Formats: sequence, C-alpha cells, structure tokens
Amino acid sequence: MGQAEQALERLGIKLGEVPPPVASYVPAKQVGNVVYTSGNDCRIDGVLMATGKVGKDLTVEEGYAVARQVAINLLAVLKAHLGELDRIKQVVKMLAFVNSADGFTHQPFVINGASDLLVEVLGEKGRHARSAISANELPFDTPVEIELIVEVEEA
Repeated sequence: MGQAEQALERLGIKLGEVPPPVASYVPAKQVGNVVYTSGNDCRIDGVLMATGKVGKDLTVEEGYAVARQVAINLLAVLKAHLGELDRIKQVVKMLAFVNSADGFTHQPFVINGASDLLVEVLGEKGRHARSAISANELPFDTPVEIELIVEVEEA
C-alpha cells in the first residue's frame, strides 16, 4: 500500500467506484505525463450528498464538506486511471466552481475543503494553483464542481 492510500486509510476514507459519465466525455484524459480530469461533483454511491446554492441553501462549512467529497471523488478517478495514487508527482491546477447565492463571495473558503484534503492525502505534492469561481447554476444542482490537472510519474 502506497503513502497516499495509507493517508486515506488513516483518515478513514474509502474511495468509491468511479461512476460512468452522464454525458459524452471521459473521467480522465492523459497527455504525456499530465492527466486532466473532467469536472466531478459530490456524489456518494451515485447520490449527491447535498444540492443547492452555497450562501442560501448551504453554509460555508457545509460547502467545505461538499468540496472535500468532490476531492475524494477526484482521487477515485485518478486511482482508477493511474492504478495507484503514488504515481502523482504533483497536483498542478484546480479549477473549482461554487453554485453561489447572489452576493455570496466566499468561494475560496468553500474550495479549501478540496485543497486541504489533497494536501492531507498527498502532502506537498497536493499543493496546487487554483481558481475558485462563482457559478449561477451547476449541473444537477450540485453545490460544487471541480476538475484537476495532475503531473504523474511514468508507469
């Protein structure tokens, strides 16, 4: 068991199965030693853990928990694609969208849920550049959608 999987076990996190895409895309695409993930939401066993707008239907703290689950789902995608998470050399970039109520401006604090989890699991390799963007609506009324760009070691 690699270091990332040990960290997940220590945190009590089990990665779920990657659900099949709901439209015409793939969960991850690799170009050279860079993996681009598709946007992920906060599903657990196929069901969104929450819906609605942060700042209206969810608090910042609830949004943080949702973003954390999205990061767990992204790690599941990467593990399925790479075979093992320890092949991750570094998380390069996170692009994150928060389904925001009018006037809500604390997107960075919501997305810290995902960023913090990546550092907890991957250590310094999990630190990344990031954009945390407000969205008027997101697919299926998910509160958060996130995609990653990850540099990986050769297999």
